[in-house]
Amino acid sequence: MPHLALYTFGVLKSPLADPAPLTRELHDTGEAVYPKITQHPGYLARAEPADRDRGTHFDLDWGAWGEFAVPTWYGKGRTVETIALDATLSLWTGLSPAFDAIYTGLHREALNRRYDWFERTGHPSYVFWWVADGVTPTWQDGVSRLEHLHDHGSAPHAFTFHHAFAPDGTPTRIKGIGPKSDQVR
Repeated sequence: MPHLALYTFGVLKSPLADPAPLTRELHDTGEAVYPKITQHPGYLARAEPADRDRGTHFDLDWGAWGEFAVPTWYGKGRTVETIALDATLSLWTGLSPAFDAIYTGLHREALNRRYDWFERTGHPSYVFWWVADGVTPTWQDGVSRLEHLHDHGSAPHAFTFHHAFAPDGTPTRIKGIGPKSDQVR
């Protein structure tokens, strides 16, 4: 059975190393949200450094998730002092569990604050695609799909909640969002 891959990417208003209250608040919120997300029904896995070491995203060993990558339009730093991004890569059993995890609880509260922490870039902040069971998506897969979504819009190759596709490539939706369709998954 295919799994749903999710890549998220945001450009922060200030570097992660910035000691300002808003930056600290973002970090603390993430520390509270991640454990909740991983306990949500339908969650399978997320990219975490293989060695659990501290460093920049670019320096870490991500194991099967591949070398860390960012979209071509990211123009901020890549060092501990200058990096200003937040990215996630995860696997889910389907659209409904991912939707429920993202739009409820602590994560929903964090989403309501996203413009306090993140720049409005004019680029999509997330993308979904289906992967075969046993396949681990890579950071580069996520970047490629996000850039494809930006350049071409939703397609079975790269899509959003609002314009979603089933594993067989047919348009689908989650009840209450997305284009009108007879299919509700």
